[in-house]
Amino acid sequence: MTDDIATIARDATWLPHRYDPGHDAIHFARLDRAGHRARTFLTDAELGDAPRLILPRAASGARAGDTAGPLHFLFHSAYCCSTLVARAFDLAGVAMGLKEPQILNDMIGWRRRGAPPDRLAEAMDDAATLLAQPFARGEAVVVKPSNVVNPLASVLLTLRPGARAVLFHAPLETYLGSIARKGMWGRLWVRELFAGLLADKVVDLGFAPERYIEQTDLQIAALGWLAQQRLFAGLAARYPDRVATLDSERLVTEPAAALAAMMRLFALPVDAARVDRIVADVFARHAKSGEAFDAADRLADQRDAAAVHGEEIAKVITWAGAVAAQAGVPLVLPRPLLA
Repeated sequence: MTDDIATIARDATWLPHRYDPGHDAIHFARLDRAGHRARTFLTDAELGDAPRLILPRAASGARAGDTAGPLHFLFHSAYCCSTLVARAFDLAGVAMGLKEPQILNDMIGWRRRGAPPDRLAEAMDDAATLLAQPFARGEAVVVKPSNVVNPLASVLLTLRPGARAVLFHAPLETYLGSIARKGMWGRLWVRELFAGLLADKVVDLGFAPERYIEQTDLQIAALGWLAQQRLFAGLAARYPDRVATLDSERLVTEPAAALAAMMRLFALPVDAARVDRIVADVFARHAKSGEAFDAADRLADQRDAAAVHGEEIAKVITWAGAVAAQAGVPLVLPRPLLA
């Protein structure tokens, strides 16, 4: 059994998918490189009937430690093209991008339920070790967690002192337009996100708790955006040599420069010609649907949102600017990836 655990824990095709704190066990799902490529996110729904097995957490992590490769992160505050970037790191022989592994969501959920900090750190350490198993010798792993994991970003960077991270965000106007364009489901999502940020105790914007219910959907969206901006600004200050920030509009207008800068930050051996090929392939398609989609299409979507919701968005931006000034939250993040 020990040999079986070691074999599975060191095999990147066995994805550490879920964590069960009640049994201190890791649920693995078998997924090869093509399987990763075919899925938008690493969720239960998208993994479907992929083969599964369950192993003890401590034994799995211990047996994977000597084969883990370099591990880096793409943290994001949503609607900022981070999934597109994660796809760009599917580079055989160089790196593999993991898109929102569910096991990290399980960690934030456990924390909200009162996980003992020392046990949480141990479990996250093992999860990071297992996620860092390379598909091929010498490859790095670049993980894009769900944005609900952002309150644990500092824990992950502390546990992995060699890890570097890019913090992605959309400008507030772009973010609000994306939410408004999605209608009721977008507005429900930002309220769910904000409730999670409150539970994680990362919202400190000068409001009494009972006042949040008085805010409109887009005001709540702006407050969630501001809370994540504050969190990202703190990460950039705490890890100035390991963290860089990038907004979605710079990424879309300068994809080759942005991707090349990420390769340098993560110390990945990718030359300019390969960067150009990645941009031509990955950045010409929608990250989720795979359909043709470029910067002009993105701009058209933004114009559509402005045409329908522009007045509301403009008022919320003005209001959010006043909230940010009062709370000391930067609207533009420090440590830009692109000067």
